[in-house]
Amino acid sequence: MGGCFCIPWEPSLSWGPGKETSSKDPTISTEIISSSENKEKCFLPQNMTPDLTLSFSVKSRSRRCVNGPLQEAARRRLWALENEDQEVRALFKDLSARLVCIQSQKAQFLITFKTMEEIWKFSTYLNLGYVSMCLEHLLFDHKYWLNCRLVEDTEIHVSVDDKHLETIYLGLLIQEELFSFSAGHFFCRATCSMAQPAEKEGEYLTLCKNELISVKTAEGEFEWEGVSLVTGQRGLVPVSALEPLPLPFHQWFLKNYPGSCGLSRKRDWTGSYQIGRGKCKAWKEYEREEKDELNFHQGESIEIIGFVIPGLQWFIGKSALSGEVGFVPTRNIDPDSYSPMSKNATFFSDEERCSLGVPGSDRKAECASFLHTLAQTDITSVYRLSGFESIQSLPNDLSASQPEGFKETRPGGAWEEHQAVGSRQSSSSEDSSLEEELLSASSDTYHLPEPDDLDDPELLMDLNTGQEEEEAENFTPILAFLDHEGYADHFKSLYDFSFSFLTTSFYSYSEEDELVAYLEASRKWAKRSHMTWAHARLCFLLGRLSVRKVKLSQARVYFEEAIHILNGAFKDLSLAAALYINLAAIYLRQRLRHKGSGLLEKAGAMLVCLPDREYSAKSELDVVAYVLRQGIVSGSCPLEARACFLAVRLLLILGRHDEVLPFAERLQLLSGHPPTLDAATTILSFLYDKKYLPHLAVASVRQRGTQSTQGMALPIWQVHLVLQNTTKLLGIPSPSWGEVSSLACPALRQALAACEEQVDQSTQRTLCLILSKVYLQHRSPDGAIHYLSQALMLGQLLSEQEAFESSLCLAWAYLLASQAKKALDILEPLLYSLKETESVTQKGVVHNLLGLALQGEGQVNRAANSYLWALNRAQEARDVRNQAVALANLGHLTLKSWTQQPARDYLLQAVQLYSKLQASMETDMELVQVLLWLAQVEVYRHQLASGRFCYEMALLFGLRHQHLKSQLQVTKSLCHFYSSVSPSPEACITYHEHWLALAQQLRDREMEGRLLESLGQLYRNLNTARIRYPPNIPLL
Repeated sequence: MGGCFCIPWEPSLSWGPGKETSSKDPTISTEIISSSENKEKCFLPQNMTPDLTLSFSVKSRSRRCVNGPLQEAARRRLWALENEDQEVRALFKDLSARLVCIQSQKAQFLITFKTMEEIWKFSTYLNLGYVSMCLEHLLFDHKYWLNCRLVEDTEIHVSVDDKHLETIYLGLLIQEELFSFSAGHFFCRATCSMAQPAEKEGEYLTLCKNELISVKTAEGEFEWEGVSLVTGQRGLVPVSALEPLPLPFHQWFLKNYPGSCGLSRKRDWTGSYQIGRGKCKAWKEYEREEKDELNFHQGESIEIIGFVIPGLQWFIGKSALSGEVGFVPTRNIDPDSYSPMSKNATFFSDEERCSLGVPGSDRKAECASFLHTLAQTDITSVYRLSGFESIQSLPNDLSASQPEGFKETRPGGAWEEHQAVGSRQSSSSEDSSLEEELLSASSDTYHLPEPDDLDDPELLMDLNTGQEEEEAENFTPILAFLDHEGYADHFKSLYDFSFSFLTTSFYSYSEEDELVAYLEASRKWAKRSHMTWAHARLCFLLGRLSVRKVKLSQARVYFEEAIHILNGAFKDLSLAAALYINLAAIYLRQRLRHKGSGLLEKAGAMLVCLPDREYSAKSELDVVAYVLRQGIVSGSCPLEARACFLAVRLLLILGRHDEVLPFAERLQLLSGHPPTLDAATTILSFLYDKKYLPHLAVASVRQRGTQSTQGMALPIWQVHLVLQNTTKLLGIPSPSWGEVSSLACPALRQALAACEEQVDQSTQRTLCLILSKVYLQHRSPDGAIHYLSQALMLGQLLSEQEAFESSLCLAWAYLLASQAKKALDILEPLLYSLKETESVTQKGVVHNLLGLALQGEGQVNRAANSYLWALNRAQEARDVRNQAVALANLGHLTLKSWTQQPARDYLLQAVQLYSKLQASMETDMELVQVLLWLAQVEVYRHQLASGRFCYEMALLFGLRHQHLKSQLQVTKSLCHFYSSVSPSPEACITYHEHWLALAQQLRDREMEGRLLESLGQLYRNLNTARIRYPPNIPLL
């Protein structure tokens, strides 16, 4: 099998906008070679190596150069991932690529692809900028994400060999089609014009240069069978005259939404022009061929109704001389005479932008509730344990010295400055047929309101009145209502998607057939009375009802009659557009393009060029697909972008989220780099979350930027999405504690800025509490103090309880930052203010924190007195846990004062109380800390067996909950115990091996290296040949 396929191609095919794809390698050409320089390239699918090198560099935006310290930190992180690359493989799986190997010294990944779909998706993510953002997730730790200035100033540039990427894509394209079970086909452009040979007339296709063709591959053949997408003709095409379409999206769309587009081969102008509006001048006169077209003379000024879009043959215009409205052929106007819009203007109005609603984006209350739950703290009811942060958080000395790029700002410095805000649904499911959708729609039962339920409708018809005899007066109300010339607001319900006119204006009918009979009788009276507008609107309603019953031919007759009656009148543009588009959808469904090719072009113009137009039927998707084919065939990026927007909007309305993603991604690519469409980015984040692609969901939210056109609800919804996906990403093992990934910090800051603009003090305070929690989790109290100071100011504006809670949180943060004096300045006035309160628990909480602050200031007697007060309050409240914490704090205080016996007594009582509590991770981790203190006391008392028992019990609790932080703390203590306190080389080796396993899980290669050296020395001391560390053995 296999063979050499010689296909002329341009060495640097366009992969869409995006700076990421441009390789920095000077040997890689990025210029498009002209057609005269085309060379034939042989594809050998069976021998092709689909491996691609992805290089990266970490750059500073402000200095516009490589950030050396961060580049080195990223390289070390990559080195740590070389042996255990599951995380890297998971990342590239999200990015639709397969990891071959990591080359940390070169800052490179070697990846590969097995299918065309994989390379399509990867190239899309590359061009959208998601690959570089996802690498940030992989390569940087919490120190980076907590430093907002550094995040703002840093970007990762990735580069690939564009030519090799194109070669892989084209090779996989041909390979998949050759070896597919069904007859394979893909899409190409003709590289030159071709006429049929006289001796083989009828066998070969007649082609124009750049014409699109669907070709069927045949191995070893030099001529393939093709079908023109312009004419629909079939015939043979020489392989040497074909150039595969370079964009995977175009291949996918044309294959999954088949059909021709009916464009004229004579394209006067398209691609280089922009969407236009305002007024234009005719450079050539035109005499209409149909009544819906506009007559005009050369040089006449024409007002553009809506917009004119390159790639379309028509737009709607109004003559400045006659005032008439009609279709204007695009080729007859001067494209330089109208006002151009932005190249990326796929939305024509704010209304359209807002109409692109994302499911879930309106869940403001739900998302706010989630954030409030996440921000909840038990500090007003649960005592804090001295030194407990050492168990909750990893020690700062886990890794080697911190690189320069990661240095945090000094307390009192940048934290007081304004905080910079962070960097500003799949089509694999089968397309349900129109008939199935319509049958489903026709089975829906109407809600038939009674007259009392209706809110003053414009028209209210009782179908039980006067239906036995068809007398004119029985139809006067509806005819008078519908015969209004032109558009009126109360006609909106006639054209909307839900067809609400029928349910709000008619009642007292049991079956839809009764309504149809009434409307048909009304149509006859309108026809007899020459009531043009009533007649047309009744035909439109009857046509829509026929579509509901899947009577497409009958519906076509009604729509054609309505268009004929209007005779080119455009005074009600909503009616005209609905008629043209619905009729075009039927022509496409019934394959009657030959009958209505002109109408199809005009319907496409109405669909695309008229802003703020509401959809009236599901079948409009067929017309959208027809227009998108036109955009692809004509090479008009504005038309393609507009059609993608309409497809996204309609599919979201239909709830077909799985089909939205390719259109939304293509729309975002067409918007430029960096992408400028907020709404499209928001949709992508929703779809990636729905498809369980957490890296991409977080990256798309980060890329969204700080600007939002939909107010505060959108940032809150998106930060909710980020919080959920960062939990999925990092696999946080203790969700009951409400841990928050530092990766969520940019989104949290962005949401905080949005709340400040909206003056939403409650949500502002909630976000400040969440951000402070992140900083405290990573032992960075200075950042926590900054946000808790904001939370305190906001709490004082909200309520006494929130002010009290914020005060305690801020005091605790000062204690963790070793700023006991500032904590005292908060706690002493707070305790005084509680004299009149009856809350025993609140007083106890403040006494306990005050004890910690006094202990930090070296005031031992006052601290002991505060702890005793706290213990008494806990006993009054019968709170066992708070009693245990107060006793443990007393034990720690006396331990530091070298009074061993009281310390042992207090700590033993605390352990006994903890044993009475229901087991939970949080209380067990507190118990670990208490056991460590108790072990120290026993060692000081030379009770080594008891001390060892306490250490090993503490380790058991850490193992029970798979809590790496506590295990690391206890294991280091055990290694010291067995090396210095009670020497035992075998036990020391065992616990060093466990320490090594923890270092490997934490991916700390420097710690791992030091431990390997220590283990080697321990083995040598034992006179054993086992220099390399063995597999882990049971610890206890």
